Parts: sequence; C-alpha cells; structure tokens
Amino acid sequence: MTAIAVTVAGSDSSGGAGIQADLKTFSALGVYGASVITALTAQNTLGVQAIQSIPADFVRQQIDSVFSDLTVDAVKIGMLSEPSIIQAVAEELEKYAVTRIVLDPVMVAASGDRLVSPRAVDSLRLNLLPRALLVTPNLPEAAALLEENEALDEETMIAQGKRILSFGPQAVLVKGGHGSGEESADFLIERSGVTRFTARRLNSRNTHGTGCTLSSAIAAGLARNQSLKEAVGAAKTYLTAALAAADDLNIGHGTGPVSHFHALWK
Repeated sequence: MTAIAVTVAGSDSSGGAGIQADLKTFSALGVYGASVITALTAQNTLGVQAIQSIPADFVRQQIDSVFSDLTVDAVKIGMLSEPSIIQAVAEELEKYAVTRIVLDPVMVAASGDRLVSPRAVDSLRLNLLPRALLVTPNLPEAAALLEENEALDEETMIAQGKRILSFGPQAVLVKGGHGSGEESADFLIERSGVTRFTARRLNSRNTHGTGCTLSSAIAAGLARNQSLKEAVGAAKTYLTAALAAADDLNIGHGTGPVSHFHALWK
C-alpha cells in the first residue's frame, strides 16, 4: 500500500511554506500527499501581503472529499486562521477517527507577520490540542500557547512542553531553532519521559518554511509506520540537510525556502 499523508493548512503563493512545503516534503520522503486548504496567502520571501480565509463549510467539504476516498495514514495540521475553521477541522477529524495527527501551531510567519486571529489560539487549545498525537511549537509559539514569556534555556523549554502536554496531546516537541548556541536542540516531551534531539545550528538566511517542513516530515514518517521517536529523529535529519542546501537555491530577495529536494537536485 502507498503511504498517504494529508496536509490541512494554508497556501503559500511563493511555494516555500504551507501546503506547498508540506507536499514537497511528503514527496521527497516517499509519501503520497493530499491537501485541505484552510487559507490563501499573498506571500513571498519578503513577507505576507494578504490573507484570505477559506469558509469553514468548504474546509469541511474538502476533508470529506479526501477522507471518503483516500486511505489516510497521517495528517499534518498547519495554519488555521479562524475559530470556525478550527472547529470544523476538529469535528471532521473526529468523524473519520484520525489518530496520527501532527499539529504545528502556526501563528506567526518567519517574517514576523501574524497569521491567525487572537481568538483562534483559544480555540486551538480547546479543540485541537487534545486530539493531536504530537504538537510541534517553536519557542514563540510555546510561549503564546501558554501566555508566558519565551523560554531562554533548555530547562524552561522542557517545563513549558510539560505544561502544553497538560492540554491533552499525547506528546509535545518544543523546537529550539529560535534559540542560540552551536547546537539546535528540540525536546520531545511524552508522559513517559523526555527525549533530546540535537543538530548543529546552521547559519543560513533561508529558513522560510522550516516549521512546516519539520512537522510534515514527521507526519510522513508516521504514515510510513515509524514510531514517534523514529519519525522525529528522521525529520530533524531531513530538515538539517534541507537547511544546509538552502543557500544553493537562490530563491527570492528575502528569507528563502529550504531545499526540500536536496537529495535529488544535485
């Protein structure tokens, strides 16, 4: 059987993040990708110029079309800009008994542009976090979910991850890409314990879509029946290589994308 993953997220018109990054990642990792678009963005490497949310009822129709036909092995959730959309996604995924859900709580673009309404954060905590197998916040997102200051050390990262775990997901991956130091450390927090994943910190300006890419790579691993720890480790290795090759792409005039097909484009 062909492994199938679905991305439920916003569209990035410049192709570096959102559903475009997710589908590229699925393909690069040998997984068939389908999509449910929740928002359209006018966006490029310089920033987000405009956002148009998709009506919640049409989001429901997309989910029904995909899940009534395809045998879906894993779902990655990204940008959900409005509470009505979050509610629709939560109810539809419950209807189809989806269990392998990777939730990337996208709130702010790499450019600093806010992507979701403040009311959506509350809805995300209430309706989707309890349904997720894994939630993957970066440091600003973890702070926003908890309404706390951003973590400045690993001890605080772990503590914040444990507090997010209390919202109901089975696991939390607190990502340290926004931190400092020679190593970029991520912490997988489960009720059974904490696992530390590290990679050397790369000095690249082309980091557009890193969060989308990591979460969709984890979903791809889960779709291929990897364990959660295996999927996280493989995804971090993939993203590190995509970042290392990012400067070879020369896309746009701002924060460019990572190289999703670095293993193929020689």
